[in-house]
Amino acid sequence: MEMKQAALDYHALPKPGKISIEISKPAETAMDLSLAYSPGVAEPVRAIAENPEDAYRYTAKGNLVAVISNGSAILGLGNLGALASKPVMEGKALLFKRFAGVDSIDIEVESESPQAFIDTVKRIACTFGGINLEDIKAPECFEIERRLIEACDIPVFHDDQHGTAIVTAAAMLNALEIAGKNIEEARLVCLGAGSAAIACVKLLISCGFKAENILMLDSKGVIHSERNDLNQYKATFAVETSCRTLDDAIDGADAFLGVSGPDLLSPKQLEKMAINPIVFACANPDPEIRPELAREVRPDVIMATGRSDYPNQVNNVLGFPFIFRGALDVRASRINEEMKIAAVNAIRELAKESVPDEVVNAYGGGELSFGPGYIIPKPMDVRLLGRVSSAVAQAAVNSGVARAGYPAHYPLNSVSDI
Repeated sequence: MEMKQAALDYHALPKPGKISIEISKPAETAMDLSLAYSPGVAEPVRAIAENPEDAYRYTAKGNLVAVISNGSAILGLGNLGALASKPVMEGKALLFKRFAGVDSIDIEVESESPQAFIDTVKRIACTFGGINLEDIKAPECFEIERRLIEACDIPVFHDDQHGTAIVTAAAMLNALEIAGKNIEEARLVCLGAGSAAIACVKLLISCGFKAENILMLDSKGVIHSERNDLNQYKATFAVETSCRTLDDAIDGADAFLGVSGPDLLSPKQLEKMAINPIVFACANPDPEIRPELAREVRPDVIMATGRSDYPNQVNNVLGFPFIFRGALDVRASRINEEMKIAAVNAIRELAKESVPDEVVNAYGGGELSFGPGYIIPKPMDVRLLGRVSSAVAQAAVNSGVARAGYPAHYPLNSVSDI
């Protein structure tokens, strides 16, 4: 069966969609119904009115995340509108539940006006323990996230920015270690200047890259200090350089991060990179350079893509479910830089440990050990839940954004432990 029909059938059968609602309390007797609704429900209503924190005790708020989009930048497909984004948002809800036991509901907002979108989300935020923003185009996404973080007392997290950045940073730090490169000296070229690229570079700088060693390119070339056509977000990364094109920038570079489009890194450009080059060709579905071609040109390359059919997939599912799990479990008011870096380190350190047989078998039985072909864990590694969630929760406590203590049930090993 061809992929198109298989995908349509998956979403349509045996019933439409990928998520559903289940009840969590008995509802079999008259007494059950009296407790669930009238008159019994009045008691938790009064308690929450008196102490809003009791919403975490008496409702599902503490384990509920909203996945919200306006469909203006649907993954790899562009601006197709709010309704068209619904399958993606349902998919995100499925991943939250599958990997971290987090309940989530998708919400599609029909507005490209940042103010209208912000107002809508603000008015419903009290329903949830966290908000995952998704598939919102740049540069509007930056303002939307910033203002919602300021306005809401729950975590607001644009996964296209920070989830991508966290997994990319974990993989990049391990690739540098394997390649024998010093992060403070390594030269990085980032092809792409959208929300994911900007978030990746910001976090890599927080992890130790030097800003002066990074060249970012948009559709007009290198972002340099003499350009007068840069928005405030791109201007942050403008550097003094004589480089103007990718061909200029890539000469002698240690690492390449592609968050752009297919086939934009040529074999000749790859040849110009430093010894043991690191190439993250993350455009989906077609990378900036195919791994087969890259290895043919540079056998010493350490390669990652956004695809599951190649080694070293840079996949957000390694991050966002567990980041929200940790944030929710300590009732964090936000997801801050300390929590992001904690997630980076937890993910990268797990890749250095022996891989359980069940994970190896799930990926065809080949060798999985820390090295050029295995720089980040696989999504099916159940240890991610405990390692990343506990690191994020502890960082929230340590940085003062947690409103509950460190969960006694950590470390977790699987969703069934929640």
